[in-house]
Amino acid sequence: MPKSSIRNEFDIDTEQVFKNMGYGTDGVPSARIESLVQEYSDNICHLIEPSYSYVIRDVNAVRGSRVFIEGSITFRSNIISRLLEECPKVAVFVLTVGGRLGEVVRQLSGDGLMVQAAVLDAIGSDTAETLAHVVQDIIAREAEAEGLGISLRFSPGYCDWKVSQQKMVFRAMGGDTAGVRLTDGCLMIPQKSISGIIGIGPAGKVESYNPCLTCNKRDCRGRR
Repeated sequence: MPKSSIRNEFDIDTEQVFKNMGYGTDGVPSARIESLVQEYSDNICHLIEPSYSYVIRDVNAVRGSRVFIEGSITFRSNIISRLLEECPKVAVFVLTVGGRLGEVVRQLSGDGLMVQAAVLDAIGSDTAETLAHVVQDIIAREAEAEGLGISLRFSPGYCDWKVSQQKMVFRAMGGDTAGVRLTDGCLMIPQKSISGIIGIGPAGKVESYNPCLTCNKRDCRGRR
């Protein structure tokens, strides 16, 4: 089961950070916000301990909205069944930027520094997403070495894949979850963590499925 800790500094996408804070095409952050984003981005490496783990499992069968995965794992979702119907294998992953950043966000909030807390929280979200792209690239290279391609990345909570399916994702990891734990309500701790799947199958086929192209929910933050 490949796993790692990544210590390299992350390049922060400040435009995405502003979007995470609610600034759209019409909203312009103040000079103070821009300054805080830049300051915190420059020093984020002191607050994160990024790590990840993933496992590649066989897709045994797809029947209707159910996908049967090696290890007595069952994913229930029409979107996920469509995603994996061409995939003989699936990569299941968990990643996190660690708990220190969340602790500092809570401390800032407790001290009444709500703007600073919001900025740091938004940067944490961008950092977690950056790490997810790193993990996806690693899985893509492993698939490519076998002449295969990868699908889009999906997490429980996307489309019709219920958050409660986190239990199946974590079960598939076999206990090695990069230090991330799941609450009874299927929330991940540390907060800035991402779990999900990536289908692995014939190059040229698995990459093409994107449910966002036929979805009318234009305000979805996960839209691709």
